Amino acid sequence: MFTLSGFADEVSEDLNEQLDCFQALGIDHIEFRGVWGKNVLDLDDEEVKAVKAELTKRGIMVSAIGSPIGKIPIDAPMESHLERFGRAIDLAEYYECRYIRMFSFYVPEGEADEYRPEVIERLSQLLEMAQGHPVVLLHENERRIYGDIPRRCADIFQSLPSDQLRMTFDPANFVMDDVRPFSEAYELLKDYIAYVHIKDATMDTKTIVPAGEGDGDVKQVLSALKAGGYDGFLSLEPHLRIAGESRGWSGAELFGKATAALRKVLDEI
Repeated sequence: MFTLSGFADEVSEDLNEQLDCFQALGIDHIEFRGVWGKNVLDLDDEEVKAVKAELTKRGIMVSAIGSPIGKIPIDAPMESHLERFGRAIDLAEYYECRYIRMFSFYVPEGEADEYRPEVIERLSQLLEMAQGHPVVLLHENERRIYGDIPRRCADIFQSLPSDQLRMTFDPANFVMDDVRPFSEAYELLKDYIAYVHIKDATMDTKTIVPAGEGDGDVKQVLSALKAGGYDGFLSLEPHLRIAGESRGWSGAELFGKATAALRKVLDEI
């Protein structure tokens, strides 16, 4: 019912060190965000082929392209961003994964609703490009973008009804916006959830912690997903050492701690 994956670039920038750690932890999928100090979308063709060869050799698959699409200011040029999105589609097909992680654009603080028409228009351009390709765009709730809180996340899915647009539900990101993930977000968004990021956070100090150790309602959310027949990925994004806007970092030891914490929650449910 739950398949574990994760951001291997939180372990190391080196591909072999990433995959050694995942194999030692018994995780056979990665959410591919970066390697060798590069974002996945910036790898050249030879690097893309080298990664695939090593993944195939080890029997590790890609659960999603962890792209930064939509993680630009709402008034930034869109043409070059659409070119990067085309690269994301090509990579998803090459790595034989359905999902592309994306966002709904940075908006000025306190003015998100005023930028709604432009957000919806830009997201519709991405959806139009995705048509005809076997991919699903996974919108992740993230601080400071339009779709940061449950109401605006729901607005995106209701305004752009499509089987190719679904949600990555991130409990810790909701906590960072003072949202209770289970009581204030899950019921509103449950029909759109196709993927889950696993990290937790404390409401008072806004500190990232392992699953089940914060206010992210991780156990309640996963219990509800299980009861609802969820059959998909839980992607570890621990951020236990560094939690930045463009990347997080844990290292192998803390990634192992995060994995153990998730498995403890799963054992309990």
